[in-house]
Amino acid sequence: MEFYGYIAALMVGLTLGLIGAGGSILTVPIFVYLFGIDASDTAPAYSLFVVGFSSLIGVLIKIKQKEVDFRTALIFGIPTIVAIFFTRKYLVPAIPDHLFNIGIFEITKRHLIMDVFAIVMIIVALAMIKSHNVVSEIKSSKNNYFLNFLGGVGIGGLTGLVGAGGGFIIIPTIIKISKLSMKVAIGTSLAIVTMNSFFGFAGSLGKIEVDWRFLLPYTFVAGVGICFGIFFAKKIDGTRLKKGFAYFVLIMGIIILIKETIN
Repeated sequence: MEFYGYIAALMVGLTLGLIGAGGSILTVPIFVYLFGIDASDTAPAYSLFVVGFSSLIGVLIKIKQKEVDFRTALIFGIPTIVAIFFTRKYLVPAIPDHLFNIGIFEITKRHLIMDVFAIVMIIVALAMIKSHNVVSEIKSSKNNYFLNFLGGVGIGGLTGLVGAGGGFIIIPTIIKISKLSMKVAIGTSLAIVTMNSFFGFAGSLGKIEVDWRFLLPYTFVAGVGICFGIFFAKKIDGTRLKKGFAYFVLIMGIIILIKETIN
């Protein structure tokens, strides 16, 4: 299973490089189901580190290509960072392992996090399938800093809870609010995801035991993947790729929801 897990790590990087998002949607299930890592605390934290490092590589490349809007990254990123840090450091540890019972079924912290994660996957996938090219059609008459702030806080809270970087939500949001081109939006999203992920991981330090001998090699493989993803992004039809990936995410979300419900 570990072999397939490392192959999947390449796919995480490729996804980030090709479409600027989606790495964490793959990483959390990989850690939980292929490596048997705890779903409630450790897997989301590991996911944040891997996605953060991979996104950092991507954003350095995008900076060289002048496809990062630093102003938008800071305006949107700062409230996101604050929200994700406090969510990982205080909210997640405060959630009890046992929540409640429904008849003979025990609802645990793991169920809560994985079910929320699966629902997010399904919602994102359906939105992409329904309007996979919406980001190229969104227009905005002005920059709205208040919306940026609210969007950042909301995405930060979600990121902190389930370990997802939020790229799929960030890209259309900053295009709509800040009037960025698709290429610049992807680069800016990678910058925001990098900040989100590292601060989220920092919020978990002291709460989990980090196996660096596992995490660093896995992260390196994902980093190689994003380099290939950015290279191939110029040669592949992004619209078809994104729609195909949306169907994959939809299927994965349904499988996770069913699996966590019956366990």
